[in-house]
This record gives sequence, C-alpha cells and structure tokens, in this order.
Amino acid sequence: MIRHRKVILAIDEGTSGTRAATVDADGQVSCLHYQALAVDSPRPGVVEQDANVILDKTIAVCRATLAQAASEQLEIAALAIATQRATAVLWDTQTGRALVPAMVWQDTRHANELHELAAQWDRTLIARVGRPAGVRSPYLWAVHHLRTTPAVTQAYRERRLAFGTIDTWLLWHLSSERACVTTPTNATSASAYLLDEHRYCLDWIDALGFPRELLPELRQDADDFGRTRADVLGIDVPILACAGDQLAGAVGLGCLDRGQSMCVHGTGSFVDLLVGSHVPAVTEAAHDGTLTMTARRQHGVSHFSLETFVATTGSALNWICEKLRWFDHPAQISALAATVDSARGVTFLPALTGLRVPQLQPNARASLSGISIATTQAEIAYAILEGVAQSVALCIDANQQIGGIDASELVVGGGLSGSDTLLQIQADLSGMPVRRMHESDRSSLRGIAFLAGSSGLLWDSLQHARSTTVTDAVFLPTASADARAKRRAMWHSRVEAELAHASAFDNGCGD
Repeated sequence: MIRHRKVILAIDEGTSGTRAATVDADGQVSCLHYQALAVDSPRPGVVEQDANVILDKTIAVCRATLAQAASEQLEIAALAIATQRATAVLWDTQTGRALVPAMVWQDTRHANELHELAAQWDRTLIARVGRPAGVRSPYLWAVHHLRTTPAVTQAYRERRLAFGTIDTWLLWHLSSERACVTTPTNATSASAYLLDEHRYCLDWIDALGFPRELLPELRQDADDFGRTRADVLGIDVPILACAGDQLAGAVGLGCLDRGQSMCVHGTGSFVDLLVGSHVPAVTEAAHDGTLTMTARRQHGVSHFSLETFVATTGSALNWICEKLRWFDHPAQISALAATVDSARGVTFLPALTGLRVPQLQPNARASLSGISIATTQAEIAYAILEGVAQSVALCIDANQQIGGIDASELVVGGGLSGSDTLLQIQADLSGMPVRRMHESDRSSLRGIAFLAGSSGLLWDSLQHARSTTVTDAVFLPTASADARAKRRAMWHSRVEAELAHASAFDNGCGD
C-alpha cells in the first residue's frame, strides 16, 4: 500500500500576486503556482484592487496546486492562509461579490481627514494600538462608502453587507463557517486593535463612525477556522492558520525570538524587530512611521515586533520597468548594478506613495537625482538598489532606537532578497551581516504552514518547525565606517530636500 506524504496547502495572497503551494514536514515548498494581480491608482493617493479577481485567482492557484499535489500522491492535511494586510473589502453576503474596489494598504486618500483627528487621538492610539491615526484607515474608507455608495448603503440597510480585510474576505469564501473573522497580525495593521487586550479599540471605531456590528470577530493567527468548502476547493480539511504575510514571513525565516531583525521584500520592504511577549513602551515623541505589531498570537499568547516599512520598493522596480521601460525586468536592474561599484552620485528615493521614514509624509514623491551627461544605465541601476537599501537602513535604525535593542544581523526574505548586489549594499549601509535563507522568497508560504502545523500536525512546536530552515548566504559589511557615514549622509540630504518640498506643498506652496 502506498503511504501518502502529508503536506499543508499554503496560500500567500500578496499585493502583486497570489500563490499557493504545499509545505511538507521538512519545510520544503513544492507544487507552487502563481498568478499576478493588478493594482490600480486612478489618482494620487488612491490605490485599489479588484477583490473579486483576488478571490478568483487565489482559488485558481489553489486548484492548480491541488491537482499537482494529487499527481504526486501528496495528502493535504490542512489549509493555511497568509495575506496582504489592511487592504479592505466590502461585499454582499448574498452574491458573495465585492461591491466596490478594495482599498489597498498603500492608499492615502483619507490622510487629511485622519490628520485632523490625530491631535486628539494619537497619544491614546500609539500607546494602546501601536500606531498613530496615520494616513489610511479601512474603517474610515468603509464609512465613506456607507455614506456615498448606494449599493453599499442598501446592502447595509438590508443586513447583507460584510466588511473585512483580505484575510476576512478569503476565510468567508473558503471556510465552511462562512463567518467574518480576522486575526491579530491583520487586525493590528487595520489600526484599531488593542495589542495587549486582544480586542478592538471601540472608542476609536466609534469616533470614525464605523458600525460596530460590521467588525469581524477576532481569532488567533493559529486557530480553528473551520473546514474548507469542498465545493470551492475540492478538499475537506481544517483551516488552522491565517496571518499577515509579513509576519508569516518572519516565522518562515526562523525569526521567533526577541532581538531578531528581519526584512521581507515584496511590493514594499518591511523591517521587523522582534521584542518579545510584552508590548514595548513607545512614546508619541519617539514615534514617526514605526509601528508596534502583533508578530503572532498562538495558544493565547501574543508576541510583538516593531515594524517600519518602505511602501514601494518591489513595486517601484516593477513601475520603472513596466511604465517607464528603462529596463526590461527587475532582474536586469540587479545584473547591471553588479557591473559597477557605486552610483557615482546618483540617488533614487523610492517614495512613489509618500515617505514613512525618517518622517511620515504622504505628499513626498519619488525622485532620481544627481544625473549628469556621464551617467550610465548601470549607475542608475545601482542607485535604484541603493535607494531601497538606504530606506531599509533607516527602518533598521528607527526600530532599534525605539525598541532599545541592537540586532546582531538582518535576516532577509522576499523577491528582492535574491539580488546579491542589493544585499551587499544593505550590509555595507547597515554595518551588520545580512543573512539570506534558502528559498527566502517562499518564506510566507513556509511560515504560515509552520503556524498551522506546529501543534502536532507536522511539527511539535514552532521551534521544531524552525529547525528545518537553511541559510543560503551571509553578506558581510565591506565598507569602512567613514565610507558608510558619507554614503548615508548624502542620501539623507536628498530625503531632507524632498521633505522640505512636500512640506511646502502641505502649506499651499505647491502646484
């Protein structure tokens, strides 16, 4: 009799694309299928996706993975789901279809309205929710649609309106429970989750005018989410984990302990510093773009991290290739950058949707500067990668300063981590070793499977699951301290110039 190998079906629904794969007890990711997703920005500040397409493509990649798994005689033991965070959906529970375009986490359309609330609310929100009022709110976005979009208003009046982030949207469709639920790693990013109480900040929800009855039920990241709907996926297995993709990536990279720092490069680059099971004391004065996150919640215990991110890095490279057509594809940027040893004064600021560090400024814009008639395409390529690495270095600094913890190395994952040139620049600018894990671009798939299978299904614990991870390469700093300081100071001056320009725009001096 043939004994089938048990695996977990893992979904990684990101902003740029959705993937499904199987993960086995050795941590091996296989049967991987992917479909790209479009992101639309019809006007500055507005970033949207079609949630119906997200669902359809997610189901399609799952079915493709399941077909391959069946042909390889793999036994699906459970489903685990990692998703982009804070992207919000409003849908009709009768039809199951989204009523309006989803608001993507990069969206800043309500920044001015939230800024007006900040003076009254930031002190409370930073201390209890881990972030200020910020520049986007899924709840405020929903309120605007409730007031101005007839289809949404009517669905709410007839009690057939549902609201949630992408985790809620997928779970509602894929689980037999058909419940609106969310998890801490996702709810934290939606900016109304009380970190150390595992409940909503209802005063803030009320202040935004959001109806409490539309709030998804809070679960844990590793939890019982019911069973898969056989009519949708063709399998009937338990759904045992659902988490934000960045935090699932941390688990998949083996970052579980206080003091570990990691960066996952996707549409944006997210830098997390794990700080343990106690919420760090973050003051309003120290806070500007650095957020306190729930890193994971399992067995009734929450673990936290400090997170700072650059919203457009991977997406900036795609934009440069697809819209500007300066390069054929992102891999060409890395290949060309490897042929030179510096950008010769050219600097790139990847602020396509504003800046978060060193200052939260949604009106900041991306820039490429320092170009002369002697500038080459390779130097521009190097400047693009250096702009990403400089931005990440700022994030590392902010996390360490606020957390009062010095990380000894940076563990990296995600698509851009495949660039040796980027990681060497990163090591030189941060002054710390950069460790790339094997198949780091699959860390979210592996991590969400670890969460689903670490209570005895495939592993005895997360630490047991982590033992399956393998280091691919370590990049050591080669630049001197003086050279590092000069490179960072020059780039900082460009950032300060853009902040000054954006400030003038805020004060009515812009176009």
